[in-house]
This record gives sequence, C-alpha cells and structure tokens, in this order.
Amino acid sequence: MKLAVVGATGLVGSEILEVLDEHNFPFDELLLVASERSAGKKITFKGKEYTVIGLKQAVSEKPDIAIFSAGGDTSKEWAPQFAEVGAIVIDNSSAWRMDPSKKLVVPEINGKVLRIDDRIIANPNCSTIQMVLALAPLREKYGIKRIVVSTYQSVTGTGKDAVDQMMAERKGEEATMVYPYKIDLNVLPHIDVFQENGYTKEEMKMINETKKIFGDDSIRVTATAVRIPVMGGHSEAVNVEFHKDFDLDEVKQLLSQTPGVIVEDDPANNIYPMPLNAHKKDAVFVGRLRRDETQPNTLNMWIVADNLRKGAATNAVQIAEYLMEHSMV
Repeated sequence: MKLAVVGATGLVGSEILEVLDEHNFPFDELLLVASERSAGKKITFKGKEYTVIGLKQAVSEKPDIAIFSAGGDTSKEWAPQFAEVGAIVIDNSSAWRMDPSKKLVVPEINGKVLRIDDRIIANPNCSTIQMVLALAPLREKYGIKRIVVSTYQSVTGTGKDAVDQMMAERKGEEATMVYPYKIDLNVLPHIDVFQENGYTKEEMKMINETKKIFGDDSIRVTATAVRIPVMGGHSEAVNVEFHKDFDLDEVKQLLSQTPGVIVEDDPANNIYPMPLNAHKKDAVFVGRLRRDETQPNTLNMWIVADNLRKGAATNAVQIAEYLMEHSMV
C-alpha cells in the first residue's frame, strides 16, 4: 500500500496525518506531497522524517491511494493525472462533488455506491457532512421533506491565514486580511462567493450536496452560512420537517445508536454540543433536540463537529478504510 497525502503542509493535510496515526491506517510507503514551493520541507510522522515532494514526482511514484487537500484548481489539474497512473484519488475540494460521474461519499451513509473502478471520489463539504450524518437515521425512519439550516462556522474552514488574522486582531496587532472585514468580535454572513441568486457558494454546496448524498432531489433545503470567530469546529441550527410524525425519545435513541454521532442533550444541566468540546474529535455531536411548535412533524436540532476532522480529514480517511475493507484497492 503506497499512500500519498497531497497538500500535506496545510491545515487539513496536517489533520489527515493525525487521523492516519490515530486510526493506525495501514500503509507500506507514505508520500507527503505539496506544491513545488513547499517541496523539500521536512515533516515528522510517527517518529520518521519525510521530505515533501512535488506533484509531478508524486504522480511518477504511482500511489495506490492519494488523499487530496490542496484546493479545487490543484485537484482539477492533478487528480486526473494520479487517476491515470492507477491511483484512487479521495478529494477534499469542491472540484468534483457535483460532477455526475463522480461519487460524493459519507461512508456511513452511502459507502455502498462505491465501485472498484471509481478513480476520483469526492469528499463532501464540511458543513454538509456533519448535517447529513445526524439526519441520516431520521430520514430513514421518518422521511425528510424540508431542511432549514443556519451555520456558525469556524475560521479554520478558511485556513491558516484566517486563523492568523483572527489571532492578530485579538492581540491588537495589524492583521493580513483574509476576510473583507475584521473577524474577531464580529460575525460575517458571507462564506465563499455570492451567486446570482443571492446565496453564497457555501450555501449552495449544502443544498446540492445534501440531495446528492441522500440520492433524493425531492428534499427541499435552504441554508444561511455564517463565519464566526471560533476555532474548534462548525455549529449548525437545523430545522427539519419530516413526512411522518416522530417521538422525541425515539429520535434521541436513533441518534444515540448511530455510529459517529454522540447525543449531548441535557439542557437542565447545561449540556449541549459546543465547538470547544468537539475540537480534535471525530464524532458529530447533536443536542437541543426539540419540537418546532409552529408546525407538525418538525424538529429543531443543534449539530456540532470539528470541521477539520469529520468535516474533512476523518471522512477522507474513512473512505480509504472503506475501500480497503471492501477490497477495492
């Protein structure tokens, strides 16, 4: 097993290495890959020092699996080149997610769509992953009619430069601006580029990816994506209307039995999910479960996860694990 991590020097790349270590992912050879300007850098992993190589060299090494976290433009250019030499690419960018010829996968939900000839597999958007994982068992039981979601997203979703901007502002220092406005002590209802319909690209990702992962275009989804000055993970207020009525205790039981989901729902003791507690954890945390009293068959949920973990690195590694478990690599 020859494994490549493309974008190894970035925030998500570093997280991928942590998850590979924690999961004891089996490989015989590890290639740490980045842009030509980062080639030659040294990274220590599991006590061994690795030299970062460029993309061209990595392709010539013909890895079995290449986990990409290097941005959409890099993925568009290089993922097909890796695929051509026999690698299975698991891509964290948005480049391939809505390509009808590519699978968009959360293994616990739709891993079964993967086939041995899939060469480029898309990892969904971080906000989408945590929402659909929490909704999947409820959809199976009650059927989903409509989802209204508002996100409260960590600056880590933008990358290291955004973290640096926030921390510089917090210290009262001059910051290199990644966002159009100050982020510390502020909230920006603006993630990614605004589209002609008034929604941002991030909001449209959640709308379109949810339907693709569930394989159900009848689900109505509307989203508002917001950047807030935190680092531990993304939070979401989700209002979901089901086709059938539900029992709240049964909802909690279904979620408690879902792999990868942890229920934290004890408001009497101030227990509810928070990014501070989700940080560096693989799970999706769900709480504040309550009926929407304004209309039937509708539930309010609060969903939190570390966006660099299940929202990116962990899900990508789990796809690789799924491929290996099912002898697809």
